Amino acid sequence: MESAYIFIIGIIIFLAISDLIVGVSNDAVNFLNSAIGSKVISFKNIMILASVGVAIGAISSSGMMEIARKGIFNPEAFFFSDIIIIFLSVMITDILILDLFNSWGLPTSTTVSIVFELLGAAVIMSIIKIMGSDGNMAEIENYINVQKATEIVIGILLSVLVAFSIGAIIQWLSRLVLTFDFESKSILLNSIFGSLSFTSIINFILIKGIKGTPYSSESYSALNNMTINEFIDSNIILFWIISLIFWFLISFLICKLFKLDIYKIIIAIGTFSLALAFAGNDLVNFIGVPIAAIESFQSWSSSSISAAEFSMISLSEKVNTPPIYLVISGLIMVVTLWFSSKAKNVVKTSLDLSNQNEIDEKFQSNFIGRLLVNFGLSLNKVFIKIIPDNILHKINQSFKFNSNLNIEKSIDGTRPSFDKLRASLNLVIAAILISVATSYKLPLSTTYVTFMVAMGTSLSDRAWTNNSAVYRVSGVVSVIGGWFFTAFSAFSICGLIVFIIHSTGLIGIIITLAIVALMIVRNHINFKKKGEIKI
Repeated sequence: MESAYIFIIGIIIFLAISDLIVGVSNDAVNFLNSAIGSKVISFKNIMILASVGVAIGAISSSGMMEIARKGIFNPEAFFFSDIIIIFLSVMITDILILDLFNSWGLPTSTTVSIVFELLGAAVIMSIIKIMGSDGNMAEIENYINVQKATEIVIGILLSVLVAFSIGAIIQWLSRLVLTFDFESKSILLNSIFGSLSFTSIINFILIKGIKGTPYSSESYSALNNMTINEFIDSNIILFWIISLIFWFLISFLICKLFKLDIYKIIIAIGTFSLALAFAGNDLVNFIGVPIAAIESFQSWSSSSISAAEFSMISLSEKVNTPPIYLVISGLIMVVTLWFSSKAKNVVKTSLDLSNQNEIDEKFQSNFIGRLLVNFGLSLNKVFIKIIPDNILHKINQSFKFNSNLNIEKSIDGTRPSFDKLRASLNLVIAAILISVATSYKLPLSTTYVTFMVAMGTSLSDRAWTNNSAVYRVSGVVSVIGGWFFTAFSAFSICGLIVFIIHSTGLIGIIITLAIVALMIVRNHINFKKKGEIKI
């Protein structure tokens, strides 16, 4: 029987590698779209920045997704024979769903997919166990961590609305002050913007990137024997004040003395920081389940208890991942970034929806999109009636778009999707929201945050014109609808696979893998027929 489980573990490891590839292809939109869209940094240099960030983030990652171990279900309520089916089903489902979204060119959340896959698998396995023991369905609370699962779902839904609103408000205020001719503003004003941006990004790296690593829980004499987490939490206000002053001076020197482009530097550092934080934290979305499966197998195989009787209480303990797993995962992610055409497909969707220019729209209008656009136009008419004409004139002057300014600064001589100010704000606002949520231990999806921030800044920046608004809004609605589809399909498909494998054993595993492989191959063939993606 042990040989059968060794075979299953081998499959899970293979699926983990595949999941890294399809997962990075989708999540690349989180940290690539702003730099690519602004066209102030060459694609090669963008990829180098992102690759270094991913590599460092992967090596410094905590490498263990606690959600995979005990965040969704109570591991002590399951036996090894149950857990291994749950983990295998999750990996199969995750690859299928993410590859499908990559082929469609739609950004989705690896966090949401893994959470609902674990939830669906655990719920179905719980029902099977309850029915097998003639128990009551009310006992499902003994198996599922209902409170934690509810917190995650609510947090993710709220992050969508908050990210869009904050992105729209901050972009509107920034454009009102700096206008589209922001580079001609005073050095003092641009230095203040640089100070706020650099401080937000550096704090983002510290809070989101470092606090998730194993080093953050160790005590250091230089910090008065406090851990990094304790030091950051106890000095966060002081750190912000010092950082603002320090980065203002640095920004002033960059603009005044070295005559460098402060916005280009912000975009470069922001791209690196988001890539680092992605690999340092979201990496566990891909390897958390496989590593938990390996640890489960090791715990069971070292015992003399049968798989159907060995309790998985060991998963309740926190265990750090061996560094070699992180190094290998980081290398796979970097290689995928460079060669994945599907990553470009997902990035292009985000860029098209936030484009400042008239383009061939990817999405058709739908009822909800038209309804939202009409509602927005009605609100705008009310706004125009309330605000005095002289103030409206000043606002319109600030939002007067000159496309020639963008072409002159473009790295390839073509019109960028948006200017450097919006690109910078996309990165900075996403960094602030993610770091604040992380510091308060609020669950969210980094994909949802970065995408909705970009959509919010596009709206307030008047990128959605009378001609394109209905198509852009319909596109956003389609993407959000895809997110709900992610949750529903992840839950239902993973639950179905659990039932099939539990009922049919190894035969069911082989048949399921064959069907999934055929679907992925078909998606790949259909995607290749579309031709090369240009961004």
